[in-house]
Amino acid sequence: MSELIEIVAGLIAVIFIFAPHEFAHGFIAYKCGDPTAKMQGRLTLNPVKHLDPAGFILCAVAGFGWAKPVPVNPNNFRKYRKGLFCTAIAGVVTNYIIAFIAYPLYLVIFNYLYYANIDFFYANEWLSVIVKIIYYAFFYIYAYGLGIVVFNLLPLYPLDGFRVVESCTREVNPVRRFLRNYGMYILIVLVIESFLCDMLVKYAGLPLASYFDILGWVGWFAQNILGFPITAFWNWIFGLPIPFI
Repeated sequence: MSELIEIVAGLIAVIFIFAPHEFAHGFIAYKCGDPTAKMQGRLTLNPVKHLDPAGFILCAVAGFGWAKPVPVNPNNFRKYRKGLFCTAIAGVVTNYIIAFIAYPLYLVIFNYLYYANIDFFYANEWLSVIVKIIYYAFFYIYAYGLGIVVFNLLPLYPLDGFRVVESCTREVNPVRRFLRNYGMYILIVLVIESFLCDMLVKYAGLPLASYFDILGWVGWFAQNILGFPITAFWNWIFGLPIPFI
């Protein structure tokens, strides 16, 4: 039951991570002069328009996935570089804001609703399940959202980080061309490497393999460095211990 609760909560969390992320790209692109997303019906928070079925399920189960990219035509931007940069970072900025809001909601439900009334929820199993799904969902919105922020800022095509590089460099820049041509392959290698390291830790009893998990370090950075201002601030507000990095 516990695993099922976490999967359901993860599916809910992915909706609140990916849909606003893609909407933000389209909205900022529209404000910068590109109506492509609006013309194709993607300027909406309706998750059906943004979620890719395979990426949706994989993200909820494995913590890694993808959505349908919002179509953007940079040639429509009134100011090309500014439009490209603002559109690129719009999604991750939105995810960070949502993570900042989701974390205190998780704290309230987990500490002040569920565990403050633990005997009541033990006696009402299905109500307990519903509350667990809710607080897990808010935690995953926070945790997955931070992971998406850091992962998407990797300067590899087709991630948002590459678009940032693209907005700051010329097309003839050799680094930009390398990231454009080989970014996808590097991403595939990183995902496979992370998967193998995880398997070695879980099933071969080799905890040392976790130190070679590059995407694992990306996740660590997301939770412990990028997430520190959020957890420190809200834990201080609620009188909880400040986490250490």
